[in-house]
Amino acid sequence: MKKIMKILLATDGSTHSKAAVEEVARRPFPPNTIVRIISAYERIALIAAMSPMGVSQEYSAEADLQALKAAENAAENAQKVLYNKNPALTTTTIVIEGSPKSVILKEAETFHADLIVVGSHGLGVVERFLLGSVSQAVALHAKCSVEIVRR
Repeated sequence: MKKIMKILLATDGSTHSKAAVEEVARRPFPPNTIVRIISAYERIALIAAMSPMGVSQEYSAEADLQALKAAENAAENAQKVLYNKNPALTTTTIVIEGSPKSVILKEAETFHADLIVVGSHGLGVVERFLLGSVSQAVALHAKCSVEIVRR
């Protein structure tokens, strides 16, 4: 019985994520490889609750909706690229609310991923220290192989 390769491809629609999508699309993976495309988004309402100035509920709701739509578009666009450039791959998409670092790691375990592919945003030392790096966190904590694609 042949093992099916499972790849978790994380995207946020950025040029760095698109480079990761292109990298997966160009590779000759084994037959029956499954690629789960994941896009995570964070709700502004949670961020706004911590803001001393506050944000109106209407603005928060609209921002949350826009974040959800952007995540859905990122996943759908990645799926289209994979289908057009490597139709042998079986693809699924999933959009999950939460911190991208946590969402990617949790979904990789749930999906039993053999490989996680993420783009590198190329943050400098200061930005990485202040903001944290999704790709770095995934590489450090994943229980499977991780590929970080640079542009």
